[in-house]
Amino acid sequence: MSDNGTPPLCVVGTLAFDDVETPSGKRDGILGGSATYFSVAASHMARVGVVGVVGEDFPAEFRAVLESHDVDLAGLEVDPEGSTFHWAGKYEGDMDQAETLVTDLNVLETFAPQLPASFRKCPYVFLANTDPNIQMSVLDQLEDPRLVVMDTMNLWIDIAREPLLKILERVDGLMINDAEAKSLSGEDNLIAAGRALLRFGPRFVIVKKGEHGSFLFSEKRLFALPSYPLETVVDPTGAGDSFAGGVMGFLAGTNAQRVDDVCRAMLYGTVVASFTVSDFSLDVLGSITRMDLDARADELRRFVRV
Repeated sequence: MSDNGTPPLCVVGTLAFDDVETPSGKRDGILGGSATYFSVAASHMARVGVVGVVGEDFPAEFRAVLESHDVDLAGLEVDPEGSTFHWAGKYEGDMDQAETLVTDLNVLETFAPQLPASFRKCPYVFLANTDPNIQMSVLDQLEDPRLVVMDTMNLWIDIAREPLLKILERVDGLMINDAEAKSLSGEDNLIAAGRALLRFGPRFVIVKKGEHGSFLFSEKRLFALPSYPLETVVDPTGAGDSFAGGVMGFLAGTNAQRVDDVCRAMLYGTVVASFTVSDFSLDVLGSITRMDLDARADELRRFVRV
């Protein structure tokens, strides 16, 4: 932990009730949200502070799940007048993309995050996918972060491009999927897209390619990593957020920020995500240990070594 009780890593994102259907089954009302997956994934390597909002309907047992991973909930706002964010989705075929069936923003519609004093000093910060104006308001509250990385999606690329570009001038890293990278950059080729995104400001860009792994772009080096080989994927929900949690957790836990460090962190992001997709919600991700992560990371290193 940093000085004055400040967690070394802070995430600003969503906590949600998810209804998920995949070829493996259906679950309703399970714990989800970007901040949920990120914080539990990262908690295996660093202590995490969560900034988000839930309604009065958010159950004590869900809060207890996060607290059991030593997640700092000082930044979790409870809106007594509203309901927790709810998402329902369905995966079919190769499960590359979810079909969104329901999105109830609920308390997110009026959420204006206020960071606790200790969180403003967080050295490592992740801005999960949300309105760029919210992300900017968080940036304005940070005192002297060492590394800030953000996520985004096609919705904000389409309707909030200008504020999104302003944020990119201020962050160190961007995590984005391949379709979003091409949309934001205006390039059809992934390599050209990655290089174009660097010109917007971040010093590195990680493009997530789902089952095909991830690709890092920076001025110093390019780096590609396959996904961890799995025979069965049960539920892809939260894979990208878990990947981000693994990357940022490794960096915060080792107090690192160089591009070479980010490459090593991607190995842990990949491994964490492989546990997440093995079952619904946090059923597997929440039960593993750091030893499990290290063992699978060693397996992946052997898998990619020439």
